[in-house]
Amino acid sequence: MSSRRTVSLVTLGCARNEVDSEELAGRLAAGGWDLVDDDTEADVTVVNTCGFIEAAKQDSIETLLEAASSGGKVVAAGCMAERYGSELADALPEAQVIGFDDYAAITDRLDDVVAGRSLVPHDPRDRRTLLPISPAERDASQVHVPGHASFADSEGAEGTELPYRTSIPRRRLTGGPVANLKIASGCDRRCTFCAIPAFRGAYISRQMDEIVREAEWLASEGVREVFLVSENSTSYGKDLGDLRALEKLLPRLAAVEGLERVRVSYLQPAEVRPGLVEVLTGTPGVVPYFDLSFQHASGPLLRRMRRFGDRERFLELLATARAKAPEAGARSNFIVGFPGETEEEFEELVAFLSEARLDAIGVFGYSDEDGTEAAGHADKVPEEVVQERVDRLNRLAEELMAQRAEERIGDEVTVLVESVIEDGVYEGRSEHQAPEVDGSTILYGEGLSVGDLVRATVIQAAGADLVAEQDGEAGDR
Repeated sequence: MSSRRTVSLVTLGCARNEVDSEELAGRLAAGGWDLVDDDTEADVTVVNTCGFIEAAKQDSIETLLEAASSGGKVVAAGCMAERYGSELADALPEAQVIGFDDYAAITDRLDDVVAGRSLVPHDPRDRRTLLPISPAERDASQVHVPGHASFADSEGAEGTELPYRTSIPRRRLTGGPVANLKIASGCDRRCTFCAIPAFRGAYISRQMDEIVREAEWLASEGVREVFLVSENSTSYGKDLGDLRALEKLLPRLAAVEGLERVRVSYLQPAEVRPGLVEVLTGTPGVVPYFDLSFQHASGPLLRRMRRFGDRERFLELLATARAKAPEAGARSNFIVGFPGETEEEFEELVAFLSEARLDAIGVFGYSDEDGTEAAGHADKVPEEVVQERVDRLNRLAEELMAQRAEERIGDEVTVLVESVIEDGVYEGRSEHQAPEVDGSTILYGEGLSVGDLVRATVIQAAGADLVAEQDGEAGDR
C-alpha cells in the first residue's frame, strides 16, 4: 500500500502493557503507519486489552465496543486477546483479534484489516508450554515475547530509522520525565488464584546490556526516572544463570548519564535477598522503594495460595529495609475473600496492615479466574461477605495511608516535577511514590520545570498525597 495509514492505540491495564503498546507503536511507525490520538480519525484502532481480573476484562470489552461504535475498524490485542483468542473473536464480532505471536508482523496484520481481509484468530493455549521447563534452557528467540524482539527485528523498514538499535523498536506514546522499562516477561510461579503465567508464558529475562542500552536511549529523550517492570522482578536473571543479576543491573542503570532515579516494581517477598535490600537502600540513584507482593498475611491462607511468608516474616522484611533507609517507601496489594478465608485469617490481615505502615495499599476482592486451581475450590466465601471485607479493608487502608503520609510531615524529600499546575505550584512525586499507583506531591517553589528534581520539606498531608515547599534551587538533590 502506497498511502500512509493511520492507527490509534488504546492501552488498558498495567505498566507492562504500556511498554508493549510502545513496541507496537515502534513497529507500526517503522512500517509506514501514522499514529493518531483520536480513534474516530484512525483507519484502525488497536485496543491493548487487560485480562487480569473480571473487572479488567469487562473494561476491555466496553472499550472495544466503544471504539467500534464510531464505525471504524477495531483490533483487540494484549492479554485478554491472547488469553481468549478465537473465543473472544466469536463473542465480539465487532473486533478482529490478534495474539502476541502477531506483534512481529503487526503492520501486515493491520494492512489486512484495512484491506477488508479477515484475520484468523488463534486458539487459546498455555504459553508456558512453548519454552523448556528449565529456565537455563530458555531463549527469548524461541518464541515471541512482547518486549523481547530479536535484535534483527529492530532494523525496521528500508530507509526507516528507529529510535535506537536494541531489542525493541520502541516509540514513546507519552512524554514526560518518567518511563517504564521492561526487564523480563512471564512468570514461573503457580499461585492458585492467578492466570497470568498461562497467557504471558514462562519467565524470560532480557539481556542486561540491552536493558542498559534502552535506558540510555530513554535518558537521551529526557527521561529522568525509569520504572523497572515485569511480572516478577526478583526472579530477574535466573534464566541467565545469575540469581544476583538484579543487584548488578541496578547500579549500572543508576550510572546512566541523565537518569536520576531507578525504581523497581513487583518484588516477591520470598525472593528479596539481603544483597538486594542493600542495593535498594544503599545505591545512589536507586530509589529505596519496596513494591512487595504480599497478597495476604495469614500463613495458612498463603500456603493455600501456593505462596510463602506470614505476618511475622513480612514485618521483619519491612523492618530490615527501614533500618537501612528509614525513608523507604513500601506498598502492596491484597486479596480478600480467597476460598476458605476465615474471619480469623481476615483479622490476621487487618492486624498486619495496622502494623506495617505501608504508603500505598491496594485491595481486591477474590473472583474465580478461568483455568486457575482456586476456581475449583469448593469452600468459596459468599459474595456478600467478600464485599463486606473489601469495604472494611478499604476503609482501614485509607486511614492507614493517611496516617503514614502524616508521619512524613517535616521530612525532607526529593520531588521529581511532572507537571506545572500554575505559577509557583507544581505536581510531582517523592521517592516513596511510584508513578500512577501511589500518591503524589504538590510542590510550592519558584522557577521550576518538568523534569527537575527538587529538595523540599513536607508541610502537609492529604490522604496519601503530600504538600511540600522547595528548600533549594531547581535541580538540587
